[in-house]
Amino acid sequence: MSLRRPPLRAAHDDVGAQFTDFGGWDMPVEFDSIRTEHTAVREAVGKFDVSHMGEIAVSGPDAGQLCDRLTTNDVSRLAPGEGQYAAITDEDGTILDDTVVYNLPAEADAAYLFIPNAGHDEEMYDRWVSHREEWGLDATVENRTETYAMIALQGPDAPQLLAEQTALDLDGLARFEVAAAAVAGVDAFVARTGYTGEAGFEILCPWDDAETVWSALECQPCGLGARDTLRIEMGFLLSGQDFHPEENPRNPYEAGIGFVVALDTDFVGRDTLDGIDAEGPAEKLVGLRLLDRGVPRHGYTVTTPDGEELGEVTSGTMSPTLGEPIALAYLPEEYADPDQRVRVVIRGEPKKARTTTTPFLS
Repeated sequence: MSLRRPPLRAAHDDVGAQFTDFGGWDMPVEFDSIRTEHTAVREAVGKFDVSHMGEIAVSGPDAGQLCDRLTTNDVSRLAPGEGQYAAITDEDGTILDDTVVYNLPAEADAAYLFIPNAGHDEEMYDRWVSHREEWGLDATVENRTETYAMIALQGPDAPQLLAEQTALDLDGLARFEVAAAAVAGVDAFVARTGYTGEAGFEILCPWDDAETVWSALECQPCGLGARDTLRIEMGFLLSGQDFHPEENPRNPYEAGIGFVVALDTDFVGRDTLDGIDAEGPAEKLVGLRLLDRGVPRHGYTVTTPDGEELGEVTSGTMSPTLGEPIALAYLPEEYADPDQRVRVVIRGEPKKARTTTTPFLS
């Protein structure tokens, strides 16, 4: 099966980007170097093509109710122009995906828009449609993944750079708010969101206008490699790696995102999660800092100092900002506190490490 191509694929190829298969999309993993791109975002500004992210639009009288019952957060609290982070769970409380849900501004031609991760758009479209039918709700669901391009502008200089291309009052746009605005002359939605821990925005524009917006934002282009190191430093989850409904089924409390669970709403998986909330999860996702040389990678075993297996690394890297190896791993709840001594087995060698809270950056 051929890979899906983002609208900027040819433009990235023209500047010599390296590509990788990510969620069924042919995406740039690196333009210059991961370190160069990572540093640009931490110290100045960088831009990412994130058009592999899904966009599902939901309209109609019951649009809000449908989104509320299929995500863990409280969609009913969103005023137009507001968004929220949420999980999408099954009846067992297992995370199927994580997402951002927007109550779109009044100018939009849909009531709500939510953002599934790469490769999940068709699955989530089907889920929304099937539950709409099961519950007899009046809502229209549209998969607009290949209608919108999505560009993330991230870094401390992002507001200044974007201000050169839009008349939108960026200072008045709070975190997780979204507004309709022209960017480089292109009608778009601008959201104060991101996946790096830095100031930044995510811009949704028409697929065919992606190159106009991308070219106008003159800064370091960044690929998925830097996006990964940036999000690991913040302890942000990666769908399909830090949780997977079959290979690594996890609930929001285990994954450290219990704050997106609104137990006073009626969503799929709510009853199960209510019980987990009361009892506490048996395992939690924790941060690890290696004290010995080595780079922790996905799948590496984590043990006690005596060699008893505790869990395994879900994400790991050599932090470009900190200059030290860091990782995320699910460990028994008693290891969730910081400064617990553990080992990460790298190529058969147990390396000293200690648990820590996330984000790794203060």
